[in-house]
Amino acid sequence: MKVEQIYTGCLAQGAYYIVSENDSIIIDPLRETAPYIERAERDGVEIRYILETHFHADFVSGHIDLSKATGATIVFGPNAAPTYPVHVATDGEELSFGKCKIRVLHTPGHTMESTCYLLIDEEGKAHSLFSGDTLFIGDVGRPDLAQKSASMTQEQLAAILYHSLRTKVMTLADEIVVYPAHGAGSACGKNMSKETVSTIGEQKRLNYALRADMTEAEFVAEVTDGLLPPPGYFGANVHMNKSGYDRIDEVMQRGLQALSVAAFDAAVNETEALILDTRNPQLFSEGHIPNSISIGIDGQFAPWVGAMIPDVKQKIALVAEIGREEETVKRLARVGYDHVIGFLDGGFDAWKRSGKETDTVNRITPEEFAYTFSKEIHVIDVRKPGEYSGEHVDGAENIPLDFINDSMAEFPKEAAFTIHCAGGYRSMIAASILKSRGYHNFLEVAGGYSAISKTNVPVTDFVCPSTLKK
Repeated sequence: MKVEQIYTGCLAQGAYYIVSENDSIIIDPLRETAPYIERAERDGVEIRYILETHFHADFVSGHIDLSKATGATIVFGPNAAPTYPVHVATDGEELSFGKCKIRVLHTPGHTMESTCYLLIDEEGKAHSLFSGDTLFIGDVGRPDLAQKSASMTQEQLAAILYHSLRTKVMTLADEIVVYPAHGAGSACGKNMSKETVSTIGEQKRLNYALRADMTEAEFVAEVTDGLLPPPGYFGANVHMNKSGYDRIDEVMQRGLQALSVAAFDAAVNETEALILDTRNPQLFSEGHIPNSISIGIDGQFAPWVGAMIPDVKQKIALVAEIGREEETVKRLARVGYDHVIGFLDGGFDAWKRSGKETDTVNRITPEEFAYTFSKEIHVIDVRKPGEYSGEHVDGAENIPLDFINDSMAEFPKEAAFTIHCAGGYRSMIAASILKSRGYHNFLEVAGGYSAISKTNVPVTDFVCPSTLKK
């Protein structure tokens, strides 16, 4: 028996590949199917089942295309009702593959179809739990995403999750390995660890939501407290995972059209496409196409695209680093952005050489920020509320990037201001959005708070996040 976690950092997502004899199982695959098919062919095994822990909101699963390519059966837990052929398993049902079995544990609460899969090894012993979004390392799944479809409140869903955890998960042996669907950085929870593997026993000791003496009321209060609104694209991804989507090769073919400067300009004007610039933030600050949005490929790219561009049907024209166009289109497709109309052939340099108009962002060093701070210029921190609460520049205002599309009125229209995040990635996203909305009276700080804190700029006393109210 072999268990492999296939972790994708930019999505903080874990898919799983399990082999026993000549059979294999894939759990929660990403949208591109080739890596799974190639891995199975390399091992000389057949993909028998594709297990889905629930209808994912933060990415588009590859289960449909993978099933069509391999003939493998798609499996969901109880309450699932997709529009394509699947096996809807019953609670406690066992699926055999090779010399192993998968036991289905229905664990509603995050969503009503949420299901964990318990791997039974060749000796008949429970080996590992693939916990989906029911149990994370250090956290549990947020109970607010399925309110509309379940016709329940987040408190009612949290109460259901409480009992799922205590009757199905916490009764398992301490030595059983826990393999979750996500780690730190995912918006599917609020307190996830950077670790991506644990054990049942370790989680009983360390996970705040699994305290042995925790009442249902305490669980509901703690799990629902401090939940930030989910990114706007979540609902669209759930719909795609339930109802189907275009084949990934069709999406890639559409998006990988190389457009000359003239064709790119004409296509943007004709389709009203959003220009997405995925180059390094420093390069963007030095020059970019006016009104383009910066979301660098080398960061939490897909989740920030989802947060900043809530409509997955938005047409997108790409300005990418040369040689990374295919990677960019693929990573957009992972979260349902299937309407890329093409990329700028030759990248931004081609645009610049053509003589067309360009723009820049006024990016300053931390030392220059210290000078402007002494002049009492308004400071805006675009980090998350928890980061800001832990420590921030004295007197800075917190306007989180996550909600910038709804917070534009909070930015000064006339008075000058500075913006920063933790390291410069998010503040450049914010800067590009501000520029596209007509704001030009600001400075963006390179290196963000981590660099500012090394200067003589006064900051608040550090407050450990664990001491803050959850």
